[in-house]
Amino acid sequence: MNYRNDKHGEPVSILGYGCMRFTQKGGKIDLEKASREIMLAIENGVNYFDTAYIYPGSEVALGQILEENKVRDKVKIATKLPQYLVGNNPKALDKFFDEEKKRLRTDHVDYYLMHHLTDVSAWNKLKAVGAGEWLQRKKESGEIINVGFSYHGDTEGFLEILNDYDWDFCQIQYNYIDETTQAGVAGLKAAAQKGVPVVIMEPLRGGKLAELPEGARDKVNANARGWSPAEWAFRWLWNQPEVTCVLSGMNSEQMVLENCKSASEAQAGEFTEEDFELIESIKEEIRKTTKVNCTGCRYCMPCPQGVDIPGVFRCYNHMYSEGKSRGRTEFIQSIALQDNPGLPSLCIGCGKCERHCPQNIEIIKTLKEADRRLEPWYYKLGIKLGRRFIL
Repeated sequence: MNYRNDKHGEPVSILGYGCMRFTQKGGKIDLEKASREIMLAIENGVNYFDTAYIYPGSEVALGQILEENKVRDKVKIATKLPQYLVGNNPKALDKFFDEEKKRLRTDHVDYYLMHHLTDVSAWNKLKAVGAGEWLQRKKESGEIINVGFSYHGDTEGFLEILNDYDWDFCQIQYNYIDETTQAGVAGLKAAAQKGVPVVIMEPLRGGKLAELPEGARDKVNANARGWSPAEWAFRWLWNQPEVTCVLSGMNSEQMVLENCKSASEAQAGEFTEEDFELIESIKEEIRKTTKVNCTGCRYCMPCPQGVDIPGVFRCYNHMYSEGKSRGRTEFIQSIALQDNPGLPSLCIGCGKCERHCPQNIEIIKTLKEADRRLEPWYYKLGIKLGRRFIL
């Protein structure tokens, strides 16, 4: 297993274990199976385990497995404060954290994240209830070793949060499809420049990069590297020295062994020009399934009405390339639940965007189509209720 250091010089395995997708059996986590997979990962050098308060049964299962196998001291636990449940109650900070420690059967959390920040307003609300001071006290007591945040939003919001606190690490969605979306490569490099380690979630884009379109799959199979589609996605990330750890929701022993093997071989800077060309050709095959030929260049921005045009088109495309629910979920996370949501319905048809679009996209017409598809009436209702609850 290869390792990269955290902010304090501690080695972190470049492959992290994402604990959201443990196998279910009879409506509950299959503890026996999960234990075999976790112990196999530890034996092969994985030392970073990521869970969260809202992952059903995950914290409890992880805590029980680590305690029963007497390996708590061999691993680093990452879990998350459900900031969207804190509201205006400072006491909720201790309530959730104490419950998480109890679930995890530990007296400290190695990496503690502010979960699912979508823009700076969510972080500001935490600060308003004293989260900054509270986190400092927990670090001083040794109950929290590293403080970070996980992020779903645009690059600008990520940079605001990154620069607003002395973070020990952060977690972003990043892969070769999302290179210029959400925090993106700009956010990755900005964090690295500040000395903030970056943990990667969604390296396979919800499995999309492991199950490629036929044309892309043929190109991978014909390549002399002999890597699987998933391995190409992981190695593309590990090729970048700014990436500290890549999470994988491993739920089979075969998957654990395959990923650990890749993580023991991969090196930063190993990609050749031919490797990057293959990635680009894979992306081109994926783009053939896209609905809107938007490259995310952002020449159409800023919109005078605040519409996140590239973000809307990205989510609209994902409805067709990855499924309706996937595209709509991303729309809710990265656009609809932001403090100033860039909804397509805000478009007034001024045409400024179309005059600047190098792809000559009929943006006004396409935004209306995207609005109908991304926000059917029951989604609009759910978004309205969600904004009232979270924001």
